[in-house]
Amino acid sequence: EVQLVESGGGLVKPGGSLRLSCAASGSTYSAYSMAWFRQAPGKEREGVAGSHRTGGTRIDDSVKDRFTVSIDRAKNTLYLQMNSLKPDDTAMYYCAATDKFAAEMSASWYDYWGQGTQVTVSS
Repeated sequence: EVQLVESGGGLVKPGGSLRLSCAASGSTYSAYSMAWFRQAPGKEREGVAGSHRTGGTRIDDSVKDRFTVSIDRAKNTLYLQMNSLKPDDTAMYYCAATDKFAAEMSASWYDYWGQGTQVTVSS
């Protein structure tokens, strides 16, 4: 079992940048696939990016030109660099983990979740 804690959210103007972090503790981090999700009010939770347990990463087409996902396994931390932020990026951003070998972009795929960090993009 792992515990996940997100940080780095905040209020930014359109065009600004934020770097989110997800710190994992408990079980060995390298044994998990991890992902970033986001959920806006009244909307379903949607996948943003992931890091596969077997190696490699993925990013959703909707943000691939602006966001970058990376992982530092030595620090047990997953990152999401968000650039050129738009008002539509406003959401609660969650970190998720699973012991499955791949990071899929479906919320039901994951077993562990952080509490989320709020990102608000507004003029």
